Amino acid sequence: MLKKTNTFTALLAALFVSTFFGLESARAEEKNRYFEIRTYYANEGKLDALKARFRDHTVALFKKHGMTNIGYWTPVDNKENKLVYILAYPNKEARKKAWQGFINDPVWKKAYKASTKDGRLVKKIENEFLSGTDFSAIK
Repeated sequence: MLKKTNTFTALLAALFVSTFFGLESARAEEKNRYFEIRTYYANEGKLDALKARFRDHTVALFKKHGMTNIGYWTPVDNKENKLVYILAYPNKEARKKAWQGFINDPVWKKAYKASTKDGRLVKKIENEFLSGTDFSAIK
């Protein structure tokens, strides 16, 4: 019985240590995340098609390429046909690698081509890079 208890205790200890250090590592990585806020200005009459492309293709492809989808929004009074979203990356280098993978992904190329067969969806894109503050809930 003593041997089984020691084995069980050792397994619990190993689980605790791996969980603790895994969480600490995740917290450290999360603390230094690199955020990007992107604003797309859809061409007239194309906002619904742009949102459909994101819903049906882009969001999953971002995830596939290591981007964290934080959220997607449209202004309540959307006179400029905006779609605003925030992505997070472990760091600046990870962002560069993720976007290279995304842009070169054959699934993305196919989705882009299909979605623009009746004209470009986006007339302008703005982006800005952000880092979390020590008092932010999301860092």
